[in-house]
Amino acid sequence: MQYKTRGIVLHNSAYSDIYSITLIYTEEFGMSSYLRAKSKSRKTRTPQSLFHALAVLDLEVDHRNLRDIQRIKEAKVHIPLISLLNNPVKSAIGIFLAELIGKVVKEVQTNKILFDFLLQSIQVLELTDKSCANFHLVFMVTLSRFLGFYPDDSGYKEGMFFDMFNGVFVTNKPLHPHFLNPDESRFFYNLLRIKYENMTAFKLTGVERKTIITAILEYYRLHLTHFPGIKSLDILHEVFE
Repeated sequence: MQYKTRGIVLHNSAYSDIYSITLIYTEEFGMSSYLRAKSKSRKTRTPQSLFHALAVLDLEVDHRNLRDIQRIKEAKVHIPLISLLNNPVKSAIGIFLAELIGKVVKEVQTNKILFDFLLQSIQVLELTDKSCANFHLVFMVTLSRFLGFYPDDSGYKEGMFFDMFNGVFVTNKPLHPHFLNPDESRFFYNLLRIKYENMTAFKLTGVERKTIITAILEYYRLHLTHFPGIKSLDILHEVFE
């Protein structure tokens, strides 16, 4: 059946000489893979230029629940992302977030709250004219709420360790190796207080930012059944060095 839905583009891969498969998080169907033609014709209803990382599109799709790969009939821009495509820092963040979402969000059913969060985040990244050096950190921590393992910071006090395995702050050094030391834990606790609105107030050096993002990715890895490496992480590190 044919449906209309908004969708967020996450990844493109070659399928054949004339078709590509695009991974899209949709408002109506959750995570879906779509077959689309590679045609460069001006008359095509699915122009290749639209399907970049984090593109937000209005889609007309042929969606059938028992089919693994769906079909896109038509695609149009829902939100123009001029700044995200032309600003090197925003572009690197966008590529990183698109890869992250594609690897950690597995839902194949409607989740309007999650879709709205992703959409709002993309809009903030596009529209902000301030530093977005902490944007991906705030995004990753907030996304963990939707994935079911947001850290419990209710008992934090200065000098505590963050036990990543159990997702809590503890007084004594954990017996396992998956924890942050007191200085790193303080950074991490402060990060939990940050929102997009005040993300520029949190000052980190390049080394500190790299340490925190490595820790967050390890935290994800501990709480997800299968979480492969993020290929675009090196590009992100280069941007902030």
